[in-house]
Amino acid sequence: MDFLKNASEGIGKVEAPETSKKEAVRNLGKWLNEPEFAEYHPQIKWLVEKGDFAGLVDRFCQILPFGTGGRRGPVGIGPNRMNPWTLGASVQGHCDYLHQQFPGKNLSVAVGYDVRCFQDQRGNYNPALPNPLLGLSSRKLAEIACQVYAANGIRAWILPQGSDRFPATPELSFLIRLRGLQGGLNISASHNPPDDNGGKFYDERGAQPVPPEDQLMADLVDKVHVIRSMNWQDAVKSNLISFLDNSAHKEYIGLLEKESLAVPPKQGELLVVFTPLHGVGAMTAMELLEARGFQVTPVPEQMQPDGQFTHVTKSPNPEVPESMDRAEALASKIGADLVLATDPDADRLGALVPDYSGKFRFVTGNQIASMLTAFKLEAMARQGTLPSSPIVVKTEVTTRMISRICESARVQLVGDLLVGFKYIAEVLRNLETTNAYGDVRGGLRDFIIATEESHGALVTCDIRDKDAAGAALLMAELALTQKREGSSAWAYLLKLQERHGYFRNDGVNIQMEGITGKTRMTRMLDSLRASPPKEIGGYTVTSFEDLRDPNGRLGPILGNTDAAGRNVLIFEMGNHARVVLRPSGTEPKAKAYVEICSDPRPAGMTDSKWANIKDEIDQKAQGLAQDFVATAKSRAG
Repeated sequence: MDFLKNASEGIGKVEAPETSKKEAVRNLGKWLNEPEFAEYHPQIKWLVEKGDFAGLVDRFCQILPFGTGGRRGPVGIGPNRMNPWTLGASVQGHCDYLHQQFPGKNLSVAVGYDVRCFQDQRGNYNPALPNPLLGLSSRKLAEIACQVYAANGIRAWILPQGSDRFPATPELSFLIRLRGLQGGLNISASHNPPDDNGGKFYDERGAQPVPPEDQLMADLVDKVHVIRSMNWQDAVKSNLISFLDNSAHKEYIGLLEKESLAVPPKQGELLVVFTPLHGVGAMTAMELLEARGFQVTPVPEQMQPDGQFTHVTKSPNPEVPESMDRAEALASKIGADLVLATDPDADRLGALVPDYSGKFRFVTGNQIASMLTAFKLEAMARQGTLPSSPIVVKTEVTTRMISRICESARVQLVGDLLVGFKYIAEVLRNLETTNAYGDVRGGLRDFIIATEESHGALVTCDIRDKDAAGAALLMAELALTQKREGSSAWAYLLKLQERHGYFRNDGVNIQMEGITGKTRMTRMLDSLRASPPKEIGGYTVTSFEDLRDPNGRLGPILGNTDAAGRNVLIFEMGNHARVVLRPSGTEPKAKAYVEICSDPRPAGMTDSKWANIKDEIDQKAQGLAQDFVATAKSRAG
């Protein structure tokens, strides 16, 4: 059988852009004919025989692109999947980028990794045929990356083979800054499904590069034709692969301990249930909590690092309430005051708090962001440590309750950033180098906190990525402070709603799988751009903003990566309702961020009247979300 000919004919009938189909055929020919891809041939030929031509287009139409979190996606065969070749090409491009940025300098990077190990849970490949990807772990990908760095004369720092530790994403960011390295790489798919993996590249500031720098690197990756690699043992002997000890980890924990805002609890004063969801959070968040004297009860079946997330319901993502069901059961059993969870690479924080009846309530990412922001501002004001020009940072899609909190506290806010913590890191870079960001004035010492709706927070400027450990300590101290005052974290949230207004924020996913899904996604976004709806869910659209507009507030597009990050549509409906739509940079979906809010609770309003207002907003938010999704899907065809 002429596999390439058959594949080409089948691919020609797939609903996809012609450019994508032509690129898929070109890449498929390369993978079928070049010796370096020989081990993948049985599975590729099986896909052709099976007639999975849409899947072949999706796998081969491009090199896996940069998203808001770096390169991330399903492990699999082809340049549009995570595999040793995709990672190797990315690392080779990173090496070329570093040599351009730091000519003539001795270069060093740090390489981290999470707990993942590919087992083809989705059943995309034939289990009866050889598959070199089965059992591919994040650690193995990290070692491949180190060998590429070494071959390019760049010293790579990694934990020693056999180590029982895993470096969390924020810890890697801290390590780069602490050791004065020129960059870094973390092999992780964060909270994605078990079959996914990814690579997040960091610059010398411990941050992910933003446009146009990330475009420069992406262009260099696209130009890679040869991936250089050095034998592991030779690289170790040449000190081009070196091994990390525990000293940086201790400094990381010590740094976060200094961010403490409360006197440590007495024995039994606050009971915290914690789960890392089979990830690495026990080595950061839990360790930090215990270092500060908190009594932490772990969820035993979820403590072991496990890339299959065996004992996690639905998803290893603290954005998903079901992920914490075992923690909730344990907390109810022992009468805990707080449940905390971290995602696999310990950069996102989840929380449950008991209400007045003792029932545990899920705290959304927007609520966590609001609570931590308000509490830290209040605690620092009480202690007299609030700087003269305090600065709070959040992304565009994060709740505007934070805007009201900052306005009430007379605090400066950077509140309109694109999705991705790299944009928050860019604000910190500007504060560090120019003592300003836009209209905001101040330096790093004025930074208070940064948050995003997807359960990310940063409490110190010495790390340049979201950090669940620092957020966990702040949340625990919030709960402790409220308990000492005869209140609770749940009551604190309700008081924030009364003081600043009730905000209902919902994230609604519009799933579109594969190459046909991408085509429909593009059609949907193009249609909404060209003809935005005049009404959504009974609300009149009072303004529409396309962040890709070169004449808009963000100015000209700085490249493909910038265009991807700015693929955002904002529908405003007066001052109390909005919908923001953006395609995910790491998953096959678009996400609609729906917000409806009330005014603050007037003095003298009865509890029943206030409860009715909140119920009405909940119903309106649900209706707004349903109507917008229906509209968006109809535009997608």
